[in-house]
Amino acid sequence: QVQLVESGGGLVQAGGSLRLSCAASGNIFPISVMGWYRQAPGKQREWVATVTQKGSTNYTDSVKGRFTISRDNAKSTVYLQMNSLKPDDTAVYYCNLRTVLLINIWGQGTQVTVSS
Repeated sequence: QVQLVESGGGLVQAGGSLRLSCAASGNIFPISVMGWYRQAPGKQREWVATVTQKGSTNYTDSVKGRFTISRDNAKSTVYLQMNSLKPDDTAVYYCNLRTVLLINIWGQGTQVTVSS
């Protein structure tokens, strides 16, 4: 059974940076699409970024140019480098793994708080 464990969240001032990590157990990581989502208080969970098995990336417009998603298949880990953070980026960030059968697996989430 695949499990995802996120780390790297915390409190940072506006303009600062954080790097989130998500480590996956099991052996399907290299053939899975990995993504990051976030959920702010009182809002629905929203997609942030995706990296495919071959390393192609996509981002929601609000984070383009500031966030970078990457993956290390040897370590079964996906990263989200977040720069120039804004208070609007405050949310719980969730790692997502989508299998070849389009089954979604979620991590437990990590809190990111950006102070103004």
